Amino acid sequence: MNAATYSALETLRDGRRVEIRALRPEDQAAFGEAVSQASRKSLYLRFFAMKSGVSEAEIASFVHVDFVDHVALIAVISEDGKPAIVGSARYIVTKPAQAEVAFAVLDAYQGQGIGSMLMRHLGAIARGAGITELIAEVLSENLPMLRVFERSGLSPILKRGAGTVHVSLRL
Repeated sequence: MNAATYSALETLRDGRRVEIRALRPEDQAAFGEAVSQASRKSLYLRFFAMKSGVSEAEIASFVHVDFVDHVALIAVISEDGKPAIVGSARYIVTKPAQAEVAFAVLDAYQGQGIGSMLMRHLGAIARGAGITELIAEVLSENLPMLRVFERSGLSPILKRGAGTVHVSLRL
């Protein structure tokens, strides 16, 4: 499976179609637009800090990935006949056979199963790349993300700390 050209179609809980695909450099403007729609709370849950937005340099670093040690997927739906990025997931290899994962879904699309879809597809790519463990640091209050991991079918090991949960998933 070639992560850089990955694409799959899924159906949201409300019946709309969503494409889960590789994030490409030409998505930079659309990715920036999606990030600009994220609420301050969603940005806090993703970055563990209060942010009013994300810089152009940060957007560029998110979009330009090598698809070997850094893999990124996006969820794209049609809004008014135009494609719109509504979620993203990525992993970054931290040591051999281990990668850290991160997810974000726009507020208006949360609760539609996008996080779970991204988890499933990212996990399949990771498994195909020889990754045997996915890890994540999640704020304790981020119950929706913790539920995605718990429902992933990968039997997560959760270690609670001061305000965070360390998640380990065996592929």
